Amino acid sequence: MRTVPLGRTGEQVSQLALGCMLMGTSTGEAESFEMLDRYVGAGGAFLDTADCYAWWPGPPATGGESESLLGRWFARTGRRDDVFLATKGGAWVADPAAVLAGRTTAAEQYAGAGGDTLRHALDASLTRLGVDHVDLYYVHVDDLRTPLEEALEVLAGLVAAGKTRYLGWSNVQTWRLERIRQLCARHGWPAPVALQQEHSYLRKHPGADSLSVVDDEQLRYLRAHDDLTLVAYSPLLKGAYDDPAKRAGHHVMHSYAGADTDARLATVAKLAADLGVTNGQLVLAWLLHQRDPRRVALIGPRTLQQYEAAPPALDLHLDADLLATLDAAGA
Repeated sequence: MRTVPLGRTGEQVSQLALGCMLMGTSTGEAESFEMLDRYVGAGGAFLDTADCYAWWPGPPATGGESESLLGRWFARTGRRDDVFLATKGGAWVADPAAVLAGRTTAAEQYAGAGGDTLRHALDASLTRLGVDHVDLYYVHVDDLRTPLEEALEVLAGLVAAGKTRYLGWSNVQTWRLERIRQLCARHGWPAPVALQQEHSYLRKHPGADSLSVVDDEQLRYLRAHDDLTLVAYSPLLKGAYDDPAKRAGHHVMHSYAGADTDARLATVAKLAADLGVTNGQLVLAWLLHQRDPRRVALIGPRTLQQYEAAPPALDLHLDADLLATLDAAGA
């Protein structure tokens, strides 16, 4: 399992991270444990979860199930110290039933990044996980309602208290990220070392209104600031590369639809067929080959079969000509 630097912290983290979003709900306990055992047994050591995972499968799930399952796995295996553990706060949804019924949206219910909210959220996460600290704590969704100074001062306190070693931010625009960094420098607060955003081989179309998808501007920003590591979530776009039905009907494609995406999908399909691999494996290998900036690929498999399809991408070598062909594809 290859590793990449986490900013300038001196930490090396697994380049292929395992997202535990659906563990304990859509993925049952036995299958989740098997997935975790196989990942760590293969040398993987970067686990990602959040306090809100996962309310959307519906009752009786309300959030917290993923963290609780990881807590049981740590208790069973004693492997807490063998992994780099990340969780998130701020996107807790108080009334999942109302969201599922269409009476409100998840965004309207997000707990946000208020000081008391973050303090209580991390304490609750640590309890569910059965640990005294996490290695990385993200603000899950940028909160424009809360003064950044309030959130950053509290986060600094959480680091000082030993409840998290490092901080990250997710689903955030570049201008906000720069403001966060300026405030941290001014006040001597610990700055984020990880940026978790949706990122894949496909490129967001110019009219897409999404704060979560990395665009060219954000990549340029990351190239200029190597103290931030990009953790790319949904690199496989929920299986859309290998499933035309998902490309046609899944909301994950809304930010990408257009001629550029059609051309890149066609290129991936041709090259993957030539190599004898799946489209998804080629896309994942492309991401793992990126050096400027380096990226962590965060997969979130629902089944053991989906998990087993990912590690072969680590061994897939793409030469310079093939990478150039992939990069040049597009309308």
